[in-house]
Amino acid sequence: QVQLHESGGGLVQAGGSLRLSCTASGFGFSNYAVAWFRQAPGKAREFVASITRHALTTDYLDSVKDRFAISKDNTKKMAYLQMNNLQPDDTAVYFCAAHRLPPTRHPSDYESWGRGTQVTVSS
Repeated sequence: QVQLHESGGGLVQAGGSLRLSCTASGFGFSNYAVAWFRQAPGKAREFVASITRHALTTDYLDSVKDRFAISKDNTKKMAYLQMNNLQPDDTAVYFCAAHRLPPTRHPSDYESWGRGTQVTVSS
């Protein structure tokens, strides 16, 4: 099982950009699909984006589809979420998750999680 650690969060003004990184340790990262989820205060954890284990297919929440881009580098054991044109509604803790089967949009399907990184977008 892989262990995950997110970084790259912060405070940004509306319209700005951030790049989140997910660093994996352990064996077999290339066998895992990766997803990003987010959770705002008082809300359920929400799917944001996913990528298949060899980075051939991606999936996005409709509201981020034209603004965010997920990527995965198996040689570096890294995954990324490039976030552009950030809006206040994007404010949340962002989590990286890994899944040995094809990616889904359901948090309960993912067996490995990071602790999250805070993204705050000011208006």
